Amino acid sequence: MQSISQYQDIFINYLQNQSIDKEPKNLYEPIQYILELGGKRMRPVLTLMAAEVFNASCEQALPAAMAVEVFHNFSLVHDDIMDDAPLRRGNQTVHEKWNINTGILSGDAMLILAYQYFEQYEPAIFRDLAKLFSKTALEVCEGQQWDVDFEERTDVTIPEYLKMIEYKTAVLVAAAMKMGAIIAETTTENANLIYEFGLNLGLAFQLQDDYLDAFGNPETFGKQVGGDIIENKKTYLYLKAISAATPEDKALLLQWFASSLEDSTEKIENVKAIFVRSTADIITQTAIEDYTMKAFETLEKMNIAEDKKLLLKAFGENLMNRKA
Repeated sequence: MQSISQYQDIFINYLQNQSIDKEPKNLYEPIQYILELGGKRMRPVLTLMAAEVFNASCEQALPAAMAVEVFHNFSLVHDDIMDDAPLRRGNQTVHEKWNINTGILSGDAMLILAYQYFEQYEPAIFRDLAKLFSKTALEVCEGQQWDVDFEERTDVTIPEYLKMIEYKTAVLVAAAMKMGAIIAETTTENANLIYEFGLNLGLAFQLQDDYLDAFGNPETFGKQVGGDIIENKKTYLYLKAISAATPEDKALLLQWFASSLEDSTEKIENVKAIFVRSTADIITQTAIEDYTMKAFETLEKMNIAEDKKLLLKAFGENLMNRKA
């Protein structure tokens, strides 16, 4: 096993050697652009790590890791269009830099490119990877639709929200890890356990993202802080604030979330103040820790060496404490 930074370096080197410099340029340049914007490369790193956890070489998992990263970035391109987001990782979003039509079409091409990477595997492994990938991709779309639907609803429940983020975010983290297990040809039990580990880690990751969207540092977060508040998204923070706030603060919160202002600064600050007064910020941080601990409990059921468990645990702890 290698360190997380080593896996990142191996993947980035592989990514940089992938040729996407093709015609027509207006289709492929946006793909190259979004893939080069950086990010933590968390999902492909998990694919590489999982392969080595189950005694395959991480090099074997590189095409699958690339498929995961291309798909993830495809979903970001389309999400940014739907959210009308100006920034991604501190840079212009694809539809802002080019236009909406380019963002849609380049995103479509990325989804097809992602599938092509599985063609580098033997038929049995290809079948299992493609089957998992298709299931996951559809779930991500379902999660995104629920996310959009929730913007218009005032009766979203915590279980509904958790199901939405499970599909929109956590299933891809889980699938990234299970792909490594499939490539390593480990047991079905091990593959399912690593999926469960990734699912809980993915839930913790998304709750952390919700928290950072409101309380993160704009210089390290890479996205517009307060974006969820501007979009009136019913995040975990919002739902917990609604249930824990005083009647006065609850009425204020509902009022702010019914408004659309040219200048959102006042709205963001007032909503954040309600999150703090209702302790929704602390409740959310506790939930992040709970899901991370659930992931760690799954590790104990896995038949792998202790040093491998420690590396996976270190990865989870880094995610829980991240600032971006």
